[in-house]
Amino acid sequence: MGKSSLVKAAHATVRRKTKKKLDKDDVKLVEIHREDIATLPRCLHLMADAGIKHGHRFIVFCDDLSFDKDDTSYKSLKAVLDGGIEGRPENVVFYATSNRRHLMPRDMMENERSTAINPSEAVEEKVSLSDRFGLWLGFHNVSQDQYLDMIKGYVKHHGLKIDDDALHAEAIEWSMTRGGRSGRVAWQYIQDLAGRLGVKLKAE
Repeated sequence: MGKSSLVKAAHATVRRKTKKKLDKDDVKLVEIHREDIATLPRCLHLMADAGIKHGHRFIVFCDDLSFDKDDTSYKSLKAVLDGGIEGRPENVVFYATSNRRHLMPRDMMENERSTAINPSEAVEEKVSLSDRFGLWLGFHNVSQDQYLDMIKGYVKHHGLKIDDDALHAEAIEWSMTRGGRSGRVAWQYIQDLAGRLGVKLKAE
């Protein structure tokens, strides 16, 4: 499972449990692109109103969030996450995925250390954006056994018929040709396998 897939799965789970418990579907997933971060304050205002009037709750999701060297829009996002004078709406949470730990390129950090009058303050100002996120989840490389467990789990869930030895050999070859092992690589193999077997994968 990839980063964005995890967010979508979490949303689906919350929706399902909320609907079962409260008989209503009031958790909305709203995706915003990094280029539209400047519109986020207005969006949050509308979501806050929707919470007051209709009881809706929102997950605001930004996929592959990162900022380039000369990009200053991260300052706007910092202000939004802090809440400003109005404060953050209680019915909104913000999720983001990124391939950069601090959302900034490494060379940007190194440049700040080498050119700033006070290097530590300059770097802290840049990385403080990531500190606004209360919970971090890391996606690390998986072992071969973990990768094969993912494959077997998918095979069982989707009812794919294949010999264990053939599955093992194919899955390892697939990961080698893709240059690594991950949830995404495992899922891509399953999609390929299902296509060859003529099996339609389940929606969930």
